[in-house]
Amino acid sequence: MSSSHPNVIARSNGSSLDQVNHHPYKGIFLLCLGVFLFSLQDLVIKKVSGNYPLTQVLFIRSLVSFPILLWLVHRETGIQSILQRKISPFAKRSIILFLSYLSYYMAFPALPLADAVALYFTVPLFVTAIAVPWLHEKAHPMLWWAVVLGFAGVVVMLKPTSGIFEPAAFLSLFSALTYAISMIMVRRMGNTETASMISFYQNIFFFLGATFFALLFYGIGFQDVQHPSLKFLVRPWINIPWQDLLWIASCGVIASGGTMSLTAAYHIGPASKVGAFEYSGVLWAPMWGFIFFHEIPAFTTIVGAILIVIAGLMVLKPSVNHPSHP
Repeated sequence: MSSSHPNVIARSNGSSLDQVNHHPYKGIFLLCLGVFLFSLQDLVIKKVSGNYPLTQVLFIRSLVSFPILLWLVHRETGIQSILQRKISPFAKRSIILFLSYLSYYMAFPALPLADAVALYFTVPLFVTAIAVPWLHEKAHPMLWWAVVLGFAGVVVMLKPTSGIFEPAAFLSLFSALTYAISMIMVRRMGNTETASMISFYQNIFFFLGATFFALLFYGIGFQDVQHPSLKFLVRPWINIPWQDLLWIASCGVIASGGTMSLTAAYHIGPASKVGAFEYSGVLWAPMWGFIFFHEIPAFTTIVGAILIVIAGLMVLKPSVNHPSHP
């Protein structure tokens, strides 16, 4: 929440402000760099998910990202431009995206990293399913075959008949759905906003959202839960050793660098070619999971991920709907 992560939703709109230059290989390189950077953020958050609350992690990440994104806004449109925008369109999309972030990272303590990330890459399938009725876009028949194939991949990964079904898988799917909605909202916002402006307001609402939920859970005492995903969300804030604090703070720098790389990729390269390489994220997740968490991807994970990637590439071919990391 690829991730997208944060952070990266803006890139789908950033390329609309400038003419796209046809430098596909440079664009592909920047795209892969951005995806790699966000995979590092996923790694860090997975690492700390067993010890610190998600709200505290997002609070620190947003705090570190703030001056970086403020500088980017200053460079592109000037600081004064922040006060010249209507907040409501940014607020609506940012709230939906915040829910996407929460659900994406809540899945990390309960799922292998490869499973959580692969399920998230159903984003382009949700974008297709939503864009056709909402934006009245025409759908090539291949798009619907892609949706069916991607759904089959999800079913394989969920292992509904194996007896080891993990409800947290729906958190990754919900994250993909809400992220897809936020991408559609970006399209409806028009072509007047820069990537840095969208990312800046997004970061502000992430900061406010993390603070609000932390105070809410503390106030009502909703902390005695057993499921690791819920524990990650409602765990009370604690003093963080400086070593771990540096790891968490690095997410703000990583997210900013990833955002710039991904935005630049879509500025200088044809989206139809560049977007396909978003799926390089599916390669990083199982590698990090194996190296740092001793996770060995199940056969169903590999098969399901392959089906989801093929379906996503089918979507990209007739109509460019690329995913992004939370």
